[in-house]
Amino acid sequence: MRYIKYVLCLSFLLLLAACSNEPQPEDRMEKYVQLWNKQDYGKMYDYLSKSAKKEISKKEFTERYKNIYEGVEAKNLKVTYKKPKEEKEHKDDKKVSLPFSVKMDTMAGAISFNQDASLIKEEKDEETNWFVNWNPGFIFPDLKKGEKVSVQNLPAVRGEIFDRNGKGLAINSEVYEVSMVPGEMEDEEAILNRASKLMKLSKEEIQAKLNQNWVKPTYAVPILNIPADQIKLAQELDSIPSVYVNDKTARVYPYKEAAAHLIGYIGSITAEDLERLKDKGYTDSDVIGKRGLEELFQEQLKGESGARIVIQDKNKEERVLKEKPAKEGEKIQLTIDAELQKKIFLTYKGDSGSAAAIQPKTGETLALVSSPSFDPNKFILGLSKKDRATLENNKNNPTLNRFSSLYAPGSTIKPITAAVALQSGIDPNKTMNVSGPKWQKSKSWGNYYVTRVHDYGKPVNMKDAMVYSDNIYFAQQALAIGKDTFTEGLKSFGFDEKLPYDYPIPGSKIGALDNEIQLADSGYGQAQIQMSTLHLAAAYTPFVNEGNLIKPSLLLNDPKKGSVWKEKVIEPVHAAAVLDTMKAVISNPRGTGHSVSNLKIPLAGKTGTAEIKQKQGEKGVENGWFVVTNPNKPDMILAMVVEGVEKKQGSKHVVDKAKSILKSVNR
Repeated sequence: MRYIKYVLCLSFLLLLAACSNEPQPEDRMEKYVQLWNKQDYGKMYDYLSKSAKKEISKKEFTERYKNIYEGVEAKNLKVTYKKPKEEKEHKDDKKVSLPFSVKMDTMAGAISFNQDASLIKEEKDEETNWFVNWNPGFIFPDLKKGEKVSVQNLPAVRGEIFDRNGKGLAINSEVYEVSMVPGEMEDEEAILNRASKLMKLSKEEIQAKLNQNWVKPTYAVPILNIPADQIKLAQELDSIPSVYVNDKTARVYPYKEAAAHLIGYIGSITAEDLERLKDKGYTDSDVIGKRGLEELFQEQLKGESGARIVIQDKNKEERVLKEKPAKEGEKIQLTIDAELQKKIFLTYKGDSGSAAAIQPKTGETLALVSSPSFDPNKFILGLSKKDRATLENNKNNPTLNRFSSLYAPGSTIKPITAAVALQSGIDPNKTMNVSGPKWQKSKSWGNYYVTRVHDYGKPVNMKDAMVYSDNIYFAQQALAIGKDTFTEGLKSFGFDEKLPYDYPIPGSKIGALDNEIQLADSGYGQAQIQMSTLHLAAAYTPFVNEGNLIKPSLLLNDPKKGSVWKEKVIEPVHAAAVLDTMKAVISNPRGTGHSVSNLKIPLAGKTGTAEIKQKQGEKGVENGWFVVTNPNKPDMILAMVVEGVEKKQGSKHVVDKAKSILKSVNR
């Protein structure tokens, strides 16, 4: 009896063991999810039911997962299945449903969904197990057989640049895009000849675009863009067989040459750019700023591209699965007055040089000009090889940004030398009595002399020396001040340090003061003294700001706008004294800036001529300067330099240019 009970008990235990070794759907689902998280699509396919395998081959299955995930740039894939703590008996079940969830990051944003997996008990290789009754909804919810998943890129709208009054300096506007379809060119030679003449491109340049690797006979190949105001040209081109003209939004620079060096332009990203910006998400189809503020503020202007993931059914109807809208780039508003910028540029009439105009109370930059210049729109519309060669071979170098260049300031530094002299205790009323047009401190100077234009036949004090622009007087003042004090004085005006400005303009330099000659020459703006037009304009702000040097600014919303860069670089009483000498430069009939006095505007300023030569005695190139403001209404300090004025009446040539500008500003 005991033996029978023992046998029955053993049989029951064996039956339990047999039941516990039977495959469970929860275990199969758990392993399937593990393979999914590893993206091992080949092994995942082995878990599919017979009916599922009839619908899709292993190759199709693996490629579909791979292509869709790569297409949507799926990252951080996480498939979750929570196995129940208590095992369920499935002895008589043929089909079960188990929940799972999917999460992933895509180019259009995060996608997550919950789904139920149907598992079927089937026999395979004489063994019974559970298999996944897969369908396309496992990839994305509501995805069905025969439907496609596609990605649509939503390009960012580049931010625009405006002047202080809201006038566009770099805007997104309509242009005409001219395209050609190579397969429609029946009389190719005649079409190329006519299109080439109208577009001002060589036939070789047009053919190079038509022969690009990606081009097919039926493709419309973009050739160039033309401005929206050239409607007649657009109509002529559109009348040519195989040529199509369509509206397109592109970058436009309304102020053309006048603001080109300041604003810059955009262009297609290069391989070098991609390497440099490899961590910032750029692609080879992007455009980026190539120079000027377009380049400097690239990250703020570019915006953020968006994307849309759509499911397309058999009838090509689309439904959106996930969308990330494109973000427009920032709007940048400058302190620049675009009309003033244009007016100043036009006064140069092709002369080489630069100008800066600032509001001396706030430091706002009203204009920043470089001449000669170029039209940045041509880089957007399509620059022909001929036009590019003409630009690059121009002896006047119109692509050189001169407002970010440094020049010897010549006599325009004399108000600064005077300020340093007054601060160091020098009496402005003490006269210098020197005869003749040249002077040297001692015979140790050898054959070197400081020269002046005229000997006025009388002793001169500081005011006289400023009116006559006497080099000898200011050379003597620099020597009297001494190397160390003079150096510290110039540094108090911002020399030898970075200019606190949003555009990378080099800081002004004192250079070497290794001997008396260099020190003397520096007193009247020669030797190795170098300044930018912007810093020179800023360096005059203490004379109308009770001795405070104002920080120059370029952005209208600059939180530091109007702040003091250098406090009390000169005592208010000394600032007023220097300003008084600058008034006399204009009002005194013998003053070097007297020709603007006929404007009947109260003005104060200083002219300058810096001669660039290798040694004394030879004739060098002369750069003419003029810095001027209205002391009664100091809304603007204008600093201008014109290169090569030796045959144009020197600094008077610059003064004459300033007249129309001053008249328009001081109405």
